[in-house]
Amino acid sequence: MLFSKIRHIQLLGVRYRSSHYVTTPIFYVNAAPHIGHLYSAVIADAHCRYQRLRYPDTEVRLCTGTDEHGTKIQQAAAAHEVPVGQYCDEISARYREVFKAARIEYDDFIRTTEQRHKLAVSDFWHRLQSRGHIYSAAYSGWYCVSDETFLTDSQLRLDEASGARYSLESGHPVEWTEETNYMFPLSQFQDDVRHWVKQEARIRPAKFEKILLDTLSEPLPDVSISRPANRVHWAIPVPNDETQTVYVWLDALINYLSSLGYPNEQYLAHWPPAQQVIGKDILKFHGIYWPAFLLAAGLEPPRQLHVHSHWTVDGQKMSKSKHNVVDPVEAAKQYTMEGLRYFLLREGVAHSDGNFSHVKALRILNSELADTLGNLLSRACAKSLNPQQMYPEAHVEHLSQLLQHLDAGKRLQEALFHLAGRCEQHYEGNHFHLVADTAIAALHAANNFFECAKPWELKAGGSSPNAQRLQTIIAMTMDALRLCGIVLQPMMPQLTSRLLDKLNVPIAQRSWRHLGESFATATSGNGPESHQLDEHSSALLFQRIVEQQDKPREQRAQSAAQSKRSKSKRERKTSATMS
Repeated sequence: MLFSKIRHIQLLGVRYRSSHYVTTPIFYVNAAPHIGHLYSAVIADAHCRYQRLRYPDTEVRLCTGTDEHGTKIQQAAAAHEVPVGQYCDEISARYREVFKAARIEYDDFIRTTEQRHKLAVSDFWHRLQSRGHIYSAAYSGWYCVSDETFLTDSQLRLDEASGARYSLESGHPVEWTEETNYMFPLSQFQDDVRHWVKQEARIRPAKFEKILLDTLSEPLPDVSISRPANRVHWAIPVPNDETQTVYVWLDALINYLSSLGYPNEQYLAHWPPAQQVIGKDILKFHGIYWPAFLLAAGLEPPRQLHVHSHWTVDGQKMSKSKHNVVDPVEAAKQYTMEGLRYFLLREGVAHSDGNFSHVKALRILNSELADTLGNLLSRACAKSLNPQQMYPEAHVEHLSQLLQHLDAGKRLQEALFHLAGRCEQHYEGNHFHLVADTAIAALHAANNFFECAKPWELKAGGSSPNAQRLQTIIAMTMDALRLCGIVLQPMMPQLTSRLLDKLNVPIAQRSWRHLGESFATATSGNGPESHQLDEHSSALLFQRIVEQQDKPREQRAQSAAQSKRSKSKRERKTSATMS
């Protein structure tokens, strides 16, 4: 079997290295980016940030970009009455802007209109051709312009009233097409692709593995890998035949190679991808066509496809006709980009569609970021409790008393003791919602501990008999904040950076291995040495989001409070004058 032979050769070679190559899909520029596109990028970015945090000796590489060829691009540019090249430039730039705002830390942004990519496509075509995997034939079938793919009868829905046919999966209309194209013998690689899919943890979540195996249980038709240039002119010409252009999906998939420098041998330093993040709508192309193309070219397919589901808005599918497409830039004006990033990872699960709800976003961001996390930091840094603005050390005697005699202290210790192990397990599976669950649960335990320990009843000041107990309470609370800040870095890089800055945690002490340094573990002491907080950093991490209609009410409340303070001040002055 071809896949087995390729794998055997690579096991004998020298290619196993400390590299972790991750890709997002390249995004089609027929429309501006929406939260579904951002979600793909945020998943990949959070995954890579975790890899760097957990495995600092591994070279992690993240690539993203835009897919800029095909009929839909021609049509979109015409609809906007601009040249196709200019249209692609403008939309591609918008993706860069959104990713920059969301702190997507990519190593390369590839565009399929770049010369380096065109050279890679040409070489890959020649590679397939030289191995006898391209032939010319007359082709006819139902073609979906929107999905850029031919469909079989079993993949269609017939509208009895109009006689029109539509894709069962996407709902887009199809048209009967007859043309002479270049073909790829997909059927020859069906067994190899099935063998690849069945490898452990190859397709995740597992439900998508089953979908692929169901498709592979039926004979696969050969694939048309070119289109007549007079029909699809905005595409890469087929080498040595300008009457045909390369099928947009073959062109697009090769970006994962061209981004690494293919066909120059430098690409071998990172190939194959450790993980490719894709949406469920492009599973067939990445889970069947892509491994077949690679196997035919003598290259190893990716080690894993991480497939995520889509986003609905208030329970409805996003669509232009419903005017409910969520623009990340507009959403960030209300939730902040960091808040939007957290919400997508917190609420989204790969195996089922997520629901973007304004009410839910407000509840989660206010409850978890403003109250549970932000308020705890503000209380621990309050000058009334911490006048010297210190991250103090825990005193052994008082620490022992708090852990032995205060149930809330025991619960906090338990939560922090398991924090690293549980979050590591969740990150390894890209279960970001479970990472958030674990960290927020630890922060709830910290808030409960703070309430039960009642530090406000202890007098502040170095000479007070209660000073050491107060310092220990603050130290335990700040340990919880520090550890949760470290584990949440991949999900919220900006907010956690501000948190750790305020706690004055050095950059070199924010890695995964430093999760073992706290009062909750006995392996590496009781946490960091006593040190000053950063006076230049704010203890306000996340401002509560207030509904627009609530703002006048809040402003009235503030005015009433100001009026009450002014009245009280006048009364004190009058009283002082009379006396």
